[in-house]
Amino acid sequence: MSTERYNAREAEPRWQKIWDERGIYRTRNDDPRPKYYVLEMFPYPSGRIHIGHGRNYVMGDVVARFKRMKGFNVLHPMGWDAFGLPAENAAIERNTHPGIWTYENIATMREQLKLLGLSLDWSREIASCDPSYYGEQQRIFLEFLAGGFAYRRESEVNWDPVDNTVLANEQVIDGRGWRSGALVERRKLAQWFFRISDASEELLAGLDTLERWPDKVRLMQRNWIGRSEGLHVRFALENPLPELGSEIKVYTTRPDTLFGASFLALSPGHPLTEALAARTPALKAFVDECRRGGTSTAEIETQEKMGYDTGLTVRHPLGGAHLPVYVANFVLMEYGTGAIFGCPAHDQRDHDFASKYRLPIIPVVLPPDVDPATFSVAEAPYEGDGTLYNSRFLDGLSVPAAKEAVALRLENEILGPAPVGERAVNYRLRDWGISRQRYWGCPIPIIHCESCGPVPVPQDQLPVRLPEDVTFDQPGNPLDRHPTWKHVDCPRCGSAARRETDTMDTFVDSSWYFARFASEPGTAPLQKDAADAWLPVDQYIGGIEHAILHLLYARFFTRTLKKMGRVSVAEPFAGLFTQGMVVHETYKDTAGKWLFPEEVEKRPDGTAVRVGTDEPVTVGAPEKMSKSKRNVVPPEIVADTYGVDCARWFMLADTPPERDSEWTSAGIEGAWRFVQRIWRLVGDAAALAPNEVATPDHFGNESIALRRGAHKLAAQVEDDVERLRFNVAVARVHAFANQFGDALAAARKGEVTPDVGFALREAAVFLVSAVAPMVPHLAEECWTVLGQPGLAAEAGWPAVDPALLADDTVTLPIQINGKRRADITVPAGASPAEVESAVLALDAVVKALDGRAPKRIIVVPQRIVNVVV
Repeated sequence: MSTERYNAREAEPRWQKIWDERGIYRTRNDDPRPKYYVLEMFPYPSGRIHIGHGRNYVMGDVVARFKRMKGFNVLHPMGWDAFGLPAENAAIERNTHPGIWTYENIATMREQLKLLGLSLDWSREIASCDPSYYGEQQRIFLEFLAGGFAYRRESEVNWDPVDNTVLANEQVIDGRGWRSGALVERRKLAQWFFRISDASEELLAGLDTLERWPDKVRLMQRNWIGRSEGLHVRFALENPLPELGSEIKVYTTRPDTLFGASFLALSPGHPLTEALAARTPALKAFVDECRRGGTSTAEIETQEKMGYDTGLTVRHPLGGAHLPVYVANFVLMEYGTGAIFGCPAHDQRDHDFASKYRLPIIPVVLPPDVDPATFSVAEAPYEGDGTLYNSRFLDGLSVPAAKEAVALRLENEILGPAPVGERAVNYRLRDWGISRQRYWGCPIPIIHCESCGPVPVPQDQLPVRLPEDVTFDQPGNPLDRHPTWKHVDCPRCGSAARRETDTMDTFVDSSWYFARFASEPGTAPLQKDAADAWLPVDQYIGGIEHAILHLLYARFFTRTLKKMGRVSVAEPFAGLFTQGMVVHETYKDTAGKWLFPEEVEKRPDGTAVRVGTDEPVTVGAPEKMSKSKRNVVPPEIVADTYGVDCARWFMLADTPPERDSEWTSAGIEGAWRFVQRIWRLVGDAAALAPNEVATPDHFGNESIALRRGAHKLAAQVEDDVERLRFNVAVARVHAFANQFGDALAAARKGEVTPDVGFALREAAVFLVSAVAPMVPHLAEECWTVLGQPGLAAEAGWPAVDPALLADDTVTLPIQINGKRRADITVPAGASPAEVESAVLALDAVVKALDGRAPKRIIVVPQRIVNVVV
């Protein structure tokens, strides 16, 4: 047995077939055991997967298998985030239907995921493009609309004039559409929105309850929501016109710097800007230029600062100055009031603008311990803390004190019917625009009537299905030009009307799928009892790239579902883990063409050539596995060469799971060797101790040591998996394998006594159980060799004896006259007299005493020994 190799190629499909036939991973909602819900972010079915895609699924699978062993009713489902623009692009490129392309990819990826041996409940598989799924999403949308959580208004969007569609901020690259290359415009379109901004404060407060989320993710969400406390300040126009109003209101978080103000700036979308542009061609041209860029905060704030002098001026609210009013391309209409005052001395953005347009730069905050006579902000602004100066009644105050003083002063100044200043809390979070001008998405269930306006589609007409007979031979949304689909009668008045042809942002699809999984197959898509039983997800696993939008939207969606009585939880994910990526070297041939790893041969001298040739290959630094750079490893190649368990072991063992892991041939070969070693260890134990025996009355030192190691392994791996420290768990297995190997080698040299035989079999069972969540196929094969009943996948976690976890020795520091001079290792149960006797025999103590008796020896059990000479 010990000389035979474990044949993964034969064993793995056999065990997967057995698991599937017995349906051991199918979850029942009426199971009385405590629930545990583990979920990996569901994938987009873009084509074939590579081994880099599998890391988060393997991690989730380890947790799912472990929790089953611990006695939980585990829900571990899989689905597909199946709508989206890539399917439409594929339809155009391949002259096919997006649905055909999508479902072909789903079939391929499903088989590849099954190859990884994941313990998924495939009976609950969903695809967001299935009408049964998006029909429920349409019902939810209409409930949001009725509850005031959804609405329609005009909004600025990124518009691709070639593809005739709205682009997300991420799809605008250097001001151009990511696919067409056309210069993107900022247009105002009627869009559907969810009122996520109204939930800003509760979304912020909810972050404090998410103790099992990474701190960095919570910080990213806090920053994205962007809560700020500040002041609304009203500036009176010097030359008001009836159609322009008499004032400009700004929002500021730095009212302490008001005496450093040198200009006001309006957003290109501000109502005053639009009124002025309607009668000023040059300003209209400037606004049009501003709209030829993306709408993201990052893009707007990093682009060159541009402004247009309107010729208007305002009075400074604290008297004296007259400030010019500009329209500036870096001011966002969606943040605050769409107008700011510029303090160039203490804000980089304002400094850039003032420098360009030669506006005054007046410092008003003096850094600590700096001479005001020599302090300059001509080259760069000062954005730190300090003391106010050049600010009249604020001089000498700290920044917080100055903010309060300004607020109090302006709250008591009156401009027209209201105070000049009013305290306000503001958020950067903007309402969620869900309208997309594309075909392959969830139809928005609205009918537009000339008389009645937007009318909800009646419930008995849901789902509004996408038409199958569409064409992609022209740019834009095929739903707009479909000859019949959009033409319907108004449900209210019966007159001719048209369907909404925008479809929903795919982030909507992924904002409730975790609740859909809770319902068993064949039941209603969103059952409250089922959702309440399973939510929140106990462990959610996915990439850090989804830390903001997906997670924030899902949190908002769940809270809104709760307000509508559809679910009882506010937070969808109790625990979150963001795994690192799998990276791999990149390879290029002499023509600069990317090569797959299997096309490259590494030579002993460190060089690389194309397989079967002497053509040199350029080896690049490890990067995220990417189909475009071909540095991918298909799971089929790994399964055929080494076995899936080797891939699983390597992905878990290589690095801490939150960090990137580099896939290397040496690493996977090392994993293969260790899998073979576990196989040999278990086989040797089964041969040396072939039968189960009763617990012996006595255990010798050798058997006790092995039993301690086995029980500690189970306890430590349990703790490591609970804390998602998979690489540490793997290291524990390696360490125990060494101990187990030594014990087996000693046993082969002599007679296997009953206590040693018991310890060997117990150690083998504990070892197999400890690795079962990580290498499940190998565990089943070993389980069979050991003659254990049933399947390893259905076995419980080993029962650990607490007495065997206690260390049998303890190391104590020795202090002589208050200074540490030595250490001593004694039996854990040694009495103070025994410890004292051992201490007196130490060379360091004998030397210190120099023949004298000690004045005192103080033994603090399990902690320290003090010797007073």
